[in-house]
Order: sequence, then C-alpha cells, then structure tokens
Amino acid sequence: MTTTLRPTEPLQQDPGGARHRAYEIRVNSRPVGGLVLSARPGYGLGSIVGLRVAEDDRGRGRAAVAVLAAEEVLRSWGCRRVEGVVPAGSEAGLRLATSLGYVEDARVLRKVLQGRAPGLPAGSVARPMTEAEFGVWREREQLAHAGVLREHLGLGEDQAREVSAHDLAASFPRGLRSHGQRLWVLEHEGVAVGTLWVADRETDVYVMAVEVAEEHRGRGHGRSLLRWTEADGLTEGHRAAELTVHTSNAPALRLYTSLGYRPFHHHFVKPLG
Repeated sequence: MTTTLRPTEPLQQDPGGARHRAYEIRVNSRPVGGLVLSARPGYGLGSIVGLRVAEDDRGRGRAAVAVLAAEEVLRSWGCRRVEGVVPAGSEAGLRLATSLGYVEDARVLRKVLQGRAPGLPAGSVARPMTEAEFGVWREREQLAHAGVLREHLGLGEDQAREVSAHDLAASFPRGLRSHGQRLWVLEHEGVAVGTLWVADRETDVYVMAVEVAEEHRGRGHGRSLLRWTEADGLTEGHRAAELTVHTSNAPALRLYTSLGYRPFHHHFVKPLG
C-alpha cells in the first residue's frame, strides 16, 4: 500500500511569500488522516501542524511516511529547516520525531493558576512600565529578539534586525497601551532591577520576555517576576500561565520547574539538507 499526501485546498500565499496548505494523508485512495503545512520563505522555515492518523491505521508507519512526504513539499517551497510541535505526554509523537531525526529545541511550559496570587518578597514591588522606560526597553528587546532569530533560525544580522523590528511593531501597534500586552518593572528597595512582558492568549497569560539587569542577577528577582506573572494572570481572570524556554537553557528550565511549570508542548526542529 502507498501512503501519499493529497491537497484539500488551493495553495494559500500572502504578498510576503508565506505559504499555507492543508493535506489529507491517504493510503491508496483511502483517507487515513491529515496535516497542515506552512512556510515562511524569508526565514527558510517550514512547519508541520496538526498531524493526525486515524486510530485504526496507527502503528503502521503512516505518520512517518507522511512526515517525510511533507518535508519534500517544504523543500520545494524553499525551506531549509522544518519545525513541529508534539504535545506533552504523546509518547508516540516523541518517538516519531526522534526516529526521523528531529531534535527538541524548546518547550512550552504551563502552570495552572488557582487560589490567591503569590506575594513578592519584602522590599520588592511591581509597577507598570512608564512611557520613558518603554522606549529604552523596546530597543533592548529588539536586540535580544534579533539575537534569538540569528541563533535559532539562522538569520543573517541585517535580516534578524529587520524581522525583530517588524515583530515588535506588530505586538505594540499602539505603543505601551497596545491591547493585550502588559509591561511591568520590578523594583527592589526603590531600584529598578528587572522587567516583565506578558500577553493575553485566550484563557492563558503568556510570558513573552522576562529580564533581570545583569548587576542584579542571582538574588531571586527572576523568581519574583515569574511570581508576578501569576498575580497578573489571576487579576486578568486567566486559568494558566505559559512560557517558552529553549532546552539549552538549563538554569531557566530548573527555575521554571521549581515554580511548578510543567511541559505542555515540545518543539522539534530538523535541517532539510
């Protein structure tokens, strides 16, 4: 029997070159599942989303063949890397990704919010960021985001700066007062020691960026900022807090785990040589 991908819709493409298309997974002419492919040629990055195989057809290599076929499509779209997400607890999904040469790059961690908001240590207080602080923070965050794009997506320096500026502008179309975005400054004994950027995502509050000034690190301020995330989320009526951490960042993983964050999704990547 032959496993193939069959498009279920026309190729969707926006003016910037991004592509998107849904496919059925078929064994001969019989549909057994599906997936969605998307690509950002400017990044050289493709994504496999929503892979599913009917229960009766699992364990027969259908998913593996479908992923390999999807990689060929993404190569034809100009992608140099492919990414995919495996839900935490999906042992079959984790085995499949590993067997096909995918490497875990990052994890989405999640913590259910309940009860009362945790307090901050004595001498610490969180306050909204001011307009003057926003300009300085934006420049610093843009540089930091560009560094991540270079390291994890392989973008060149100029392209990384351009994409980083575009991403931040999209998140803050109205500056500091942009809907669904909140910026906090942590002060300890009257001195600003760190910043927190959180965003609303349906029922969750998402940690976009947390930073402690270098001269104030190692004193528990990062833990305080994450505690404030929980207070912020509970105030806004959210059910959980989420964040993404690269698996190479062992200290951050330890911190988040100690605060009760648990794996929610595993992010895998693979070069398309």
